[in-house]
Amino acid sequence: MTKKTKRKALGQHFLKNKTVLNKILRRISPQKKDLIIEIGAGRGVMTFPLAEKAGKVIAIEKDPALIPYLQRRDFPNLTILEKDIMKVEFRELLKHTKNFKENVKLVGNLPYSLSSPLLFKLLEERELFSECIFLLQKEVAQRLCGQPGSKIYAPLSILFQIHFLIELHFIIPPECFSPPPKVDSGLVSLKRRGRPLYSLENEELFRNFLKGAFKHRRKILRKNLEKLDIPLPVVDRACLKFGIARNSRPEQLPISRFVDLFHYFSSSE
Repeated sequence: MTKKTKRKALGQHFLKNKTVLNKILRRISPQKKDLIIEIGAGRGVMTFPLAEKAGKVIAIEKDPALIPYLQRRDFPNLTILEKDIMKVEFRELLKHTKNFKENVKLVGNLPYSLSSPLLFKLLEERELFSECIFLLQKEVAQRLCGQPGSKIYAPLSILFQIHFLIELHFIIPPECFSPPPKVDSGLVSLKRRGRPLYSLENEELFRNFLKGAFKHRRKILRKNLEKLDIPLPVVDRACLKFGIARNSRPEQLPISRFVDLFHYFSSSE
């Protein structure tokens, strides 16, 4: 396997545009009070500028061939971890870094193939991070910010907006990377809320509920909910109670209504 083929297999697209890099660094705004965990450190183009300004940087890189690049410069506040990010136990990693407890930032250029499982790993461990700043496939970045009534509004939008203030900062074209991906990328920030928008006793059940509610976007919500084994009379009573039109589609409902419906159906069981 050639180096180029291996990079492709790992889903790696290295940022090469210095102007874009500087814009990202300004948004991360590393400070001495910050502990920054970088996912997919690559050749260190972002790692080293972060280490120059942050209190501590933990650079995580799966590819052993890239570790020597990260070892070119010696920073006392830089720890290099050769590991698959999906196997990293963040709680264990942060056990001895309590000085930075309120200022832990997770940053990185996420591999497109891993963006969804990585995001949900983050969601499960969200209390460990004050803010996350990621380069993502544009479609995923936009979906995180999706609003009711739009085609990009989805379960991902709801699940993350309950816990984070999300902002899409700018779009980055493929030619800014090597090798260039086939689609645009977006820089998105997720700042953890002091408290969630809504309280949910069982988030896994809520996630499954949303997946079912959005499963067939062209169908009206009532029909999708019926597929979740919720009797139509119960669905209709809930819609009447919360002022939801019988012909509403899932993308038309605000987050609050999905939470209302979930609580209603949970208490009706």
